Amino acid sequence: MEATERSRKVRFDAFEVDMRSGEVRKHGIRLKLHRQPFQVLSLLLEHAGDVVTREELRQKLWPGDTFVDFDTGLNSAVKKLRDALCDSAEEPRYIETLPRRGYRFIARVENGDLSTRVAPIDSPAVIPSRPDPNDGRLGAELPAHREVEVQPTRTSWARLWLVLGSVAGLALVAVTYVMLRGRTAQTTPTKIRSLAVLPLNNLSGDSTQEYLADEMTEELCGRLARIHDLRVISRTSSMLFKGTKLSVPEIARTLGVDALVEGSVIRQGNHIRVHAQLIRGSTDEHLWTDEYDGELGDVLALESEVAQSIARRVEVKVTGEERARLVTAHHVSTEVYESYLKAEDQLRKSGSPAELEHSIASFEETIGKDANFAPAYLGLANAYERLGSTLGGAPPKETHPKMMSAARKAIEVDPDLAQPHVLLAAVYQKQWQWSDAEAEFKRALELNSNDVGAHLGYARWLLCQGRTDEALAWVQRARELDPLDAGSPLGSPGIAKGFILFHARRYDEAIRELRNDDPDHWILGLALVANGQPDEAITVLEKGLGTDRNPAVMGMLIRAYAHAGRRREALRMLDELKRRQQTSYIAPGPFVDAYLGLGDNEQALVWLEKGYQQEANIMQLIKVYPNFDPLREDPRFKELVHKVGLDIPH
Repeated sequence: MEATERSRKVRFDAFEVDMRSGEVRKHGIRLKLHRQPFQVLSLLLEHAGDVVTREELRQKLWPGDTFVDFDTGLNSAVKKLRDALCDSAEEPRYIETLPRRGYRFIARVENGDLSTRVAPIDSPAVIPSRPDPNDGRLGAELPAHREVEVQPTRTSWARLWLVLGSVAGLALVAVTYVMLRGRTAQTTPTKIRSLAVLPLNNLSGDSTQEYLADEMTEELCGRLARIHDLRVISRTSSMLFKGTKLSVPEIARTLGVDALVEGSVIRQGNHIRVHAQLIRGSTDEHLWTDEYDGELGDVLALESEVAQSIARRVEVKVTGEERARLVTAHHVSTEVYESYLKAEDQLRKSGSPAELEHSIASFEETIGKDANFAPAYLGLANAYERLGSTLGGAPPKETHPKMMSAARKAIEVDPDLAQPHVLLAAVYQKQWQWSDAEAEFKRALELNSNDVGAHLGYARWLLCQGRTDEALAWVQRARELDPLDAGSPLGSPGIAKGFILFHARRYDEAIRELRNDDPDHWILGLALVANGQPDEAITVLEKGLGTDRNPAVMGMLIRAYAHAGRRREALRMLDELKRRQQTSYIAPGPFVDAYLGLGDNEQALVWLEKGYQQEANIMQLIKVYPNFDPLREDPRFKELVHKVGLDIPH
C-alpha cells in the first residue's frame, strides 16, 4: 500500500503533484489549482515527453455530451496551469505547445514507477556498504573494527550537486540583486490604472443572442466604471472594436489604456457560461482568465463575480462602498430578464416615435413582471427622454414627468445607479432648476466617475452659466473616457467641445474641432454662419438635412440662406417648417433661428416666449447663445433671462 501511495506522487523541479488528492505543492506550499487545469497536468505528466493531442484532452476533460466551448475551455485551462507553474508559452520550461496538435510536458519527471530511469520521490537515497569479500551475504553488517569505504551512488552525487548548485544559485541571485537594484523601477510592470471592456463574443451559435452579449458587455463595463481609481473607457468607444482584427496592443494604443478585458458568452437554454480574460495592453500578456457558469436569472451575479475578479487583479484601491456596489446583484427570473433584453434591444434600434413607444410598452411589461428590477425603470426613463427629443415625438412637457418618475423609481430600487441621476439632472436643467441639476450631476459623478454622460451633462450645465473654460475642462475629461468620440445620449466629446467653443465666440477653433469630428453636423453650419461663411455653411447643412429634413437643420439653413442673400429660398423653407408644425410637434428653436436670420426680431421673441412655455431646450442657452446677441438689450428678452434664472451667477 505504501508503494501504491508513492506511485501516485510525481515531482518535477520544485513541484510535487499528488495524483490521488489532486494537490500541487511548490517547495511544500500548496498551490491553488482548479479541477480542469489539474486534469490537464495529470494527463501531461502521465505521458511526459510525448505529445498529448487536443482530442485526447477533450475526451478526458469534457465527454461528448458536455456543454462547453471546447477551444475556449482548453485554452483557459492551459493558461491557468501555466500561471500556477510560472511557465510561458513563448519560452516553455514545462508545457510545450504544438500548434494545431496538442501539448507536451518537457521537464524531467520523478515518479513512483520504479523504473531504472527515475527513483521514487518518497524513498531516501540508499548508500550501500561494500560487501565483505569473505561474506556471501549482500550488504552484511561489517565488524566494528573494520574501516568502511563508502562509495557515493548516482543519487548521492545528484544530491551533492543539487546542494552546490543551490549555493551557487543563491550567490548569483545576491550579485544580480545588487547589480539590478538601481534599475528595479525600469523593469517593474506598470500598474493598471485604465482599461477597456471589449465586446463579448456571442458563441452560442445563435445570432439572436447577440443582444445578450452586448448587454453583458455594457453591464460589466458599468460595474467596473464605479471604481474611482480606475479609468474605464466608455462602452460606446469599446463597441467600435466589435469583430475587429486589430491586435491587443493596437487596440490598447488607440484607446490609451493599460489593459483590455475580452471574453465570450455562451447560452444554451437557460444556462450561461461567461469566459473572461484580462490582458496587458502593451505586451499582450494574459494576466488572468476564468470561466463562470450559471442560469440566466443569475446573470447579474455572474457579472458581479467577473467585475470583482478583475478589480482584484488590477490591484487598484477599492473602497468599502465601491466593493459593496460591485457585490450587489439582484436575482431576476429568466422571464423578466428575457423581457428586459427585448426592450433594451428595441430601444437601441428605435429611430421613430412609434418604435420608441413600442420599447416603452416593453419596459412597462417587464416592470409588471418584476417591480423591483431597477434596469427596467432606467430603460423606461431613457426611452421617454428620447421620445421628447425625437422628431415627431411628444412635447417635453409631456415626457419630462414620466421620465422623472421612472428615474426616481430606479434610484429607489437601486440607489447606486448613476445614470438615473444624470437623467434627472438633464430634466431639472430643462426646467431651469439649476441648483437641483448641479446636485444631481455631482451625485452621478460620485457614484460613477467614469460616466461620460455625467461629464458632458455637467459641462453643458457650466456652459449655460457662462463658465466656458470650466465646461471645456469637463469635456476634456469626457474625451479621455470616450477617446474615439463615439458619443452618449448627451452627445460626443468632440461635438460638445465644438459647441462650447462656438458659444465662447471662438469660431475658428470651433470650426476646426467640428470638421474633425463630424463634417456633416448642423453645429458646424452654425459656426460657419457666425464666422461669416454662409455659402460654405449651406453646403454642410444641405448635406446634413437628411431624408427626414431635420427641423433643427432647417432652422439653421434658413438663417444661412438669409445671410447668403438667398432670401426667397429661406422663406420657402420657413413655409415648409410652418406646415409641418401643423401636423407634428416642432420645437420652437428652429423658428427662433430662422426669424433671427431673416432679421425679424419680433417673431423671434414670440417664438422664444413659446419656448419658455414649452420648456424648450433652446431656453437653457439663453444667456450664452451668440445668435441671441441682437436681442440682449430688449426688456422682453431680459425678462426671459430672469424667468429662467440665469440673470444671477450660480
